[in-house]
Amino acid sequence: MVSGDIILGLDSGTSVVKAVAFDLEGRQLACASVRNRYYRSAGGAARQSLTQTWQDAVSAIRKLSERMPDLAGRTAALAVTAQGDGSWLVGRENQPVEDAWIWLDARAAPTVNWLNQQPLAAARFHATGTGLNTCQQGAQLAHMDRHTPEALLQAEVVLHCKDWLYLNLTGVRATDPSEASFTFGDFRTRHYDETVIAALGLTHHRHRLPEILDGTQITHPLTPAAATQTGLHAGTPVCLGYVDMAMTALGAGVHTGEAGTACSIVGSTGVHLRSVPAGDVWLNPDQTGYVIPLPWPDYVTQVQTNMASTLNLDWLLNLASDLLRTFDCETDHARLVGQIDRWLTEATPGTLLFHPYISLAGERGPFVNAGARASFTGLNYQHNFGDLVRGVIEGIGMAARDCYQAMGQRMPQEIRLTGGAVRSRPLRQILSACLNVPVRISQREEAGAAGAAMMAAVAIGAYPSMASCVETWVRPLLDAPEAPVPALAERYQQLFPGYQQLRHDLPAAWQALTALQGVSHE
Repeated sequence: MVSGDIILGLDSGTSVVKAVAFDLEGRQLACASVRNRYYRSAGGAARQSLTQTWQDAVSAIRKLSERMPDLAGRTAALAVTAQGDGSWLVGRENQPVEDAWIWLDARAAPTVNWLNQQPLAAARFHATGTGLNTCQQGAQLAHMDRHTPEALLQAEVVLHCKDWLYLNLTGVRATDPSEASFTFGDFRTRHYDETVIAALGLTHHRHRLPEILDGTQITHPLTPAAATQTGLHAGTPVCLGYVDMAMTALGAGVHTGEAGTACSIVGSTGVHLRSVPAGDVWLNPDQTGYVIPLPWPDYVTQVQTNMASTLNLDWLLNLASDLLRTFDCETDHARLVGQIDRWLTEATPGTLLFHPYISLAGERGPFVNAGARASFTGLNYQHNFGDLVRGVIEGIGMAARDCYQAMGQRMPQEIRLTGGAVRSRPLRQILSACLNVPVRISQREEAGAAGAAMMAAVAIGAYPSMASCVETWVRPLLDAPEAPVPALAERYQQLFPGYQQLRHDLPAAWQALTALQGVSHE
């Protein structure tokens, strides 16, 4: 019997931690957030404090309790998800060894290149379905082991972000089937695979990998210490969710029972997930992407991720803002965002090709290249700022198509969209036409927290299965499908081969630019 009428979803992102209250029918009741922090340093490092991340999670829950009367008494379960990849090292008495290497850390790039040339590389990809890149814990631990083993040797367990929060909430060292299988395991069995661990050169660190728990079946009670810090009741069931990409896609409708569905998360990063039975996974010859299990029996998501999606648009708007400030014309980011629909509507479609690789970490989907950089092709004297804005959005759409094609020859039959940017109708039209597939927007505000909360709802018996939970929590929030505009889709169909050809030709230029970095010309 369920005790309480609220499920609390905790979603710890790279820069924001959110605590969200849902009722048992999936209605969002309240949300509280706390800014998180990470820092960059020399050599491509991107780090985050474990202690601060836990404190931020506590603060988010405390803020939520101020907005929800008797949150502790009403909470039937707490579910946690968080940013994926990265390496969170924990030592004696469950204390941090050092700040975490997060998914933005690029230091392992040389080790990734080395590992991809080793004899077991193909076997590792076949088991995980996941191309190796600098974001991943396996690559990062292999790099530490080769170059800076001291911290790794101090660790008793190596966790991901959500696992670290779960440890603080329950005292249990564990990870979930999604991150375990795409990092060190086999997506078919959802267990560790010894060949994969050997392929990464980490067999001697095998004992540092935590047990694997499926949060739809197992929960652990909130400890008295965590109860004191969060203000919740000791003994409250805590569910370890899957990685945030899977949780966000689940909450936004990546799989609602039909065949051929997919989900694109259009945020700072672009995440494209296609729902398929585990036996139907297509492993691309370039050995890129991820295969991430869903908390749904026998279903997984094939995943390709653009390192930067709306970050490209932020960059362009920041350029405009900086220029205006130079001439003492103050404007804020929100005001510029408010002009996007007008720029998209007034600009002529398909006059530019933009490759949206603006991230300093390069690209990881549908290809892996830490030196990848953004570029416009086709600029002429008549192009204006609105053309650049439309070119960036079209580039984001082309990159999404590039990703979906790397998951198999057929495009999905329908793509569900989530993320703040997809509230723009002109932007949705561009994405739908670039993909030449109907799109459907999810009205779910906090899809990641909702996906984790859905797992908790099944775990505590509020729903008999994930399928029944989806019918109540997800399907009613999906808007009607929006079909692509035929003429626009045809234009992008003609442009896409050129986009791909340039993507294949550009690496030589990226390599030359990378070689020049740090070279003095004095």
